[in-house]
Amino acid sequence: MRLTSFTDFGLRMLMLMAGEPARAFSAGELAEVLGLSRNHLAKIMQHLSRAGIIATRRGGGGGAVLARPAADIRLGDLVGLLEDGQPLVECFGTQAQACSITGKCRLKARLRSAEAAFLDDLNRSTLADIALTPHGTRDLVAPHDPDRA
Repeated sequence: MRLTSFTDFGLRMLMLMAGEPARAFSAGELAEVLGLSRNHLAKIMQHLSRAGIIATRRGGGGGAVLARPAADIRLGDLVGLLEDGQPLVECFGTQAQACSITGKCRLKARLRSAEAAFLDDLNRSTLADIALTPHGTRDLVAPHDPDRA
């Protein structure tokens, strides 16, 4: 299974944030650390904010923080959320093209089962399990500047 870059960068961002859960991260600093445009990162942050994974606030001391403890956020749920609308194969999508073997295909059920097993396995771990420790983030993220939020 190949994950989209949206999911990849979303998970990386959350790993950084989980390492310092009390700290508000600005979109600019996260975009810089992850090597993303601020616009692309903003789309990821907006998606995670709407889902209640992160909370954002403006102004002095503003930025993004985890909306709940990292230990309460399951990895499979995150991947499912970030990959929403990205079917594993075309025939799983809502805009699926007419398949010449529909009704005869024995692969579709196996792929659905494998996808569910993949997410179930990830759900045995939480964001806390993969968080970058504050020591590990120090080299990646510049000290927080409230004026950059």
